[in-house]
Amino acid sequence: MPKKETVKVALATSNPNLSAATRFGNLVFVAGQTGRHPTSGEVGKDIREQTRNVLERIKLILQAAGTSLDNVLTVTAYLTKREDLAAYNEEYGKYFPNDKPARTTVEVMLNSPELLVEITVTACIPD
Repeated sequence: MPKKETVKVALATSNPNLSAATRFGNLVFVAGQTGRHPTSGEVGKDIREQTRNVLERIKLILQAAGTSLDNVLTVTAYLTKREDLAAYNEEYGKYFPNDKPARTTVEVMLNSPELLVEITVTACIPD
């Protein structure tokens, strides 16, 4: 029987109250990541930059877990402004050009007003 493992990865401004991801068997559950740059921690200036920052953070987390964006199964995205959806979709499409994962996108209010997007994913580690 598999057991839950915490994925260890060094990211700027990580929340000390949660792990970046947990792994259970061949599944990786990535906690919500926001638009802060993975190494500097600076918040991106607009939805495009924040989306890139989020997906780069997720990419690093998945690498630490032994997988990649190619193996993402589901994406849940939280946007603070409905009018950002088109620009978000353009940036998102650069990271998932083919075989797109199942996705849900909703409009929400995030913890800090400067944050425009938060994304969580579930990925698999192929055999």
